[in-house]
Amino acid sequence: MWDEAWAWAREYQAWLAWSAALSLIFAIASLLLVPYVVVRIPEDYFVGERRHQSRFHRLHPVLYLLVLTLKNLLGLMLLLAGILMLVLPGQGLLTMVIGLMLLDFPGKYRLERWFLSRPGVLAGVNWIRRRAGCPELVVPDRGPPAARRD
Repeated sequence: MWDEAWAWAREYQAWLAWSAALSLIFAIASLLLVPYVVVRIPEDYFVGERRHQSRFHRLHPVLYLLVLTLKNLLGLMLLLAGILMLVLPGQGLLTMVIGLMLLDFPGKYRLERWFLSRPGVLAGVNWIRRRAGCPELVVPDRGPPAARRD
């Protein structure tokens, strides 16, 4: 049995090395990128019923489309990296949240508010913000459990 395992490891040695390197890169990138993005979220971003107007709308339409495309590609990359980090080293859930926040899709704002209203997620995000000297995020009260429609 061990001979087969070693033979498999030797056969896929390059693939295993690349996987380990990517895992390390994702772990370091998430440790640097997640706190940076979490600190940049305005403290009242989740208070309103509707999402804030993006400041990119003031750009030239071609430039706006380019920025929107790059932002969505980065969001998709972070979302996929977060999914990988669920089994690899790194902050998988927070990276997925950041990726979702960068993506544009219908119902995104409501999903963000629901996700960040989870006590564990909000506690983790606010811990990062406190360590950076930023005010905590304000998330609307969800009301009593009987009144919710989750």
